[in-house]
Amino acid sequence: MTAPRRKVGIREVAALAEVASGTVSHYLNRPDRVSAEKAQRIRRAIDTLGFVPNHAGRQLRLGRSDAVAYLAPDVSNPFFAAVAEGVERRAAAAGLSVFIANTHATRDREDAYLRQFEQHRVRGLLVASHEPMEERLAHLRERGTPSVLLGRAAAGSAQPSVAVDEVMGGRLAARHLLELGRRRLAFVGGPLRIRQAGDRLQGAGDAVRESGAGSLEVLTTTVRTIAAGRAVAAELLARPATRRPDAVVAVNDLVALGLLQALVAAGVRVPEDVAVIGYDDIEFAAASLIPLSSIRAPQVDFGAAAVDLLLGLLDGTADDTQRTYPPELVVRASTRPQEQP
Repeated sequence: MTAPRRKVGIREVAALAEVASGTVSHYLNRPDRVSAEKAQRIRRAIDTLGFVPNHAGRQLRLGRSDAVAYLAPDVSNPFFAAVAEGVERRAAAAGLSVFIANTHATRDREDAYLRQFEQHRVRGLLVASHEPMEERLAHLRERGTPSVLLGRAAAGSAQPSVAVDEVMGGRLAARHLLELGRRRLAFVGGPLRIRQAGDRLQGAGDAVRESGAGSLEVLTTTVRTIAAGRAVAAELLARPATRRPDAVVAVNDLVALGLLQALVAAGVRVPEDVAVIGYDDIEFAAASLIPLSSIRAPQVDFGAAAVDLLLGLLDGTADDTQRTYPPELVVRASTRPQEQP
């Protein structure tokens, strides 16, 4: 059996590059202090010797790592995947690595990851959650790990957050349908204990009440998936046509897409018989067979905005620590009225 190769250290790299060991250390930790000519020699020596920096040792010396963590309830959801992309892009530009954790929207997994990331001494946490988080994040903050709540406005001023005004989003969706002359509206989605879902329903209900016309039926789901949308469509298709809603506000685009697919497959005309609008404006919304109207966050990269806020917390430059953005209505064929010839 071949004996394992001895690990190469900084001294060997320094000797080959003909520089001091301290210069190699600066190259690894403070490259701005090393001249371009010496940096090139050190880089060649590292490649030749196969030197691997000991980040664990560096982490122990500094008391922190060069990583942040992003916790998402479901990374298979295109919305959270897009946020992750923004987080990684902005963190990399700041010289930080990113740990991404898929919590499957369960409290136990969230708690386990929070413990692990604190033990790894991450610089900070970016947390998207369907569960109450502020008390747990407050304990971490008191022990030195800052965090940004992502996708939901914090209830208390002490917790930094980046979010969209979900009540306004629900109101925009329902008002759009009412302005098209729809009167039998339905809100499809849930669980309503999730604050984002409840806020979107509240906004839709506000719009119906403010209009003084129409009604809003609530059809709840336990999950927010394409399959859930199809299941609700099956329920609606079992009714006489006159008892179906003539417009639907879905809690997100996945539910809306499942609903739209099942309705069209059954011969229901969208939007003539039933207009459908989603929420989040994921990439698949515009690519649907009948392009889906949706509510989206403004042209703000949520992941990048959360990283910027976290960096501001770390260096003491953050002033507005609770950032809430107004949503935008995106109208496509699933609600757009047909043009008259």
